[in-house]
Amino acid sequence: MQKLLIIAVFLVILYNLGAGLYYMMTDKGTTNRTVNALTRRIAISVGLVLLIAFAAWMGWIEPHGIRVG
Repeated sequence: MQKLLIIAVFLVILYNLGAGLYYMMTDKGTTNRTVNALTRRIAISVGLVLLIAFAAWMGWIEPHGIRVG
């Protein structure tokens, strides 16, 4: 269930990134839609990172380490 939530939030992030690109190409700087879409993307990305860190801290998810060497 946690993986589906993370994937869904990641898809929302990608949607906002695409919306920002679309607005940038169509609006030609006349509106703030590009800035709003990219601001939402950054806020959702930070929220996702904080959610994953909190879930790992609470023990809801267990990150696996990558062995070096």
